[in-house]
Amino acid sequence: MSVRRRRFDTNLIVIGAGSAGLITALIAATVKAKVTLIERNEMGGDCLNTGCVPSKTLIRSAKIAHYIQDAERYGIRGASGTVDFAAVMRRVRDAIAAIAPNDSIERYTAMGVDCVSGRATMVDPWTVEVGERRIMAPNIVIATGATPFVPPIPGIGDIAALTSDDVWSLNELPQRLLVMGAGPIGCELAQSFGRLGSRVTLIDMADRILPKDDADAAALVTEALRAEGVDVRVGCRAERFDAARRVLVADEKGTKSEIAFDRALVAVGRRAHTESLGLERIGVAVGRDGTIVVDDYLRSSIPNILACGDVVGPYQFTHMASHQAWYAAVNALFGRIRKFKVNYSIVPWATYTDPEVARVGLTDEEAKARGIDVEVTRHELGHIDRAIADGETRGFIKVLTRRGSDRVVGVTIVAPQAGELISEYVLAMTHGIGLRKLMGTIHVYPTNAEINKFAASDWRRNHAPTGLLKFAARYHALWR
Repeated sequence: MSVRRRRFDTNLIVIGAGSAGLITALIAATVKAKVTLIERNEMGGDCLNTGCVPSKTLIRSAKIAHYIQDAERYGIRGASGTVDFAAVMRRVRDAIAAIAPNDSIERYTAMGVDCVSGRATMVDPWTVEVGERRIMAPNIVIATGATPFVPPIPGIGDIAALTSDDVWSLNELPQRLLVMGAGPIGCELAQSFGRLGSRVTLIDMADRILPKDDADAAALVTEALRAEGVDVRVGCRAERFDAARRVLVADEKGTKSEIAFDRALVAVGRRAHTESLGLERIGVAVGRDGTIVVDDYLRSSIPNILACGDVVGPYQFTHMASHQAWYAAVNALFGRIRKFKVNYSIVPWATYTDPEVARVGLTDEEAKARGIDVEVTRHELGHIDRAIADGETRGFIKVLTRRGSDRVVGVTIVAPQAGELISEYVLAMTHGIGLRKLMGTIHVYPTNAEINKFAASDWRRNHAPTGLLKFAARYHALWR
């Protein structure tokens, strides 16, 4: 049966009510399409319930505890405080509850979205089954997200391993916490639990932490973690768990070791959630990692079925899910008129350790690997007045420009609130603003944002017009 001859219940079905699905449904409702949004768990998805919101709330509490512990450095003697971990976790849940109305069924229903609770299964390319209900639409967007990957290490099933999904159910602080995986999630939680009082061991098979970020940034964060008492072990491969003794048997660069723990948190990656949708049955191509294979327009191997967010990749960030959602919604609803290629050219992200690490574009290692000739301009955070006043001088900015040009191709910032500071360079790269114009922009004093301007000034100083300066020197000499 052709699509044109079918009668549909709605214009668009969206499966998954996380960041990608919510934005897709919101856009569809805004342009007056009839849209059905299906979610089997909680509205808001990972970001609200198990990801961004709870982790950043925990990070803030941990930072306050760290400030108290470090108060004497700021001239405050006798400061003391006791971590009430159960209260910290209540605060986490309160933050989720405070934000939840923004993603609620009530809000989306009021906007005209038909919200359906239950597990969605694909019947054919136009039909989705939820319980006993069948819903038909000319286009479907899959935004089912991803779940933490738990590797098949012998004995891991016997230790009640935690993941970023269920660590928020803890009410008692683990005395000894083993964190497996030194990517952003692992590093953030390792530092936070350490600041709250756990003895933390952070391990990773790679030869350094934060392998997708700038190597100098990773080295600085490693130093910060170790200074706070986190036992960071890289080149460490887990071999098996001994549940009876609560130890992990590991291989550390060829040497056998045992790592004791009370609880283990697995943060080695996430796998796209596509298993229960019935995609293979109707012919939707799925990659080895579970992600849905899509083209430049986010269309699957069945063109009227699109996908966005973590279920697609290649970047599993909330802001990327929202970015993709616009393309998925517009291409699903208006693709017969015009289609839009999703743009991955400028993708920022941040890791919320202390100091934070934020980046956009290339690192110098990546530029070298791609054969791109770049200049690297680096400015230390310790030269910024506000950082000195705040007593938080660990960090730097690296700006990469093409050789002989002021156009930016990559930036890494390591600093408190680096995730905020990177936005200026995201704007510059998006709209082709070079370092000359950035240098000529007034920045508020004293702020850490001055590091953005100072880096631009450093670049300009290195490209000073020597001939013109010699002429200026002779000109000034005439008037002396």
